[in-house]
Amino acid sequence: MQSSLISKVEKAKVYAGERHRMQIDGLHVAFHGENSDHEVSIDDGHWKCNCDFFESWSVCSHTMALERVLQGMVPQQEMPIAVGAA
Repeated sequence: MQSSLISKVEKAKVYAGERHRMQIDGLHVAFHGENSDHEVSIDDGHWKCNCDFFESWSVCSHTMALERVLQGMVPQQEMPIAVGAA
């Protein structure tokens, strides 16, 4: 392997551990849920999912899971306030 390629591989390893360097602006994910498949995306900081729960709450287990996987690289979602919560 050429030395220039080796140095790029090493640099990539360092970058992979420095998530703060990355910001995801747009992403589309085919999410294979327990009951069915879903289309999840983030565009300009706004999450979307085609599951019924997201339609009502603007957040769901699929978007929250991806938010955890991509922690630090996507904006954090605002959680809806539960009815009766103090």
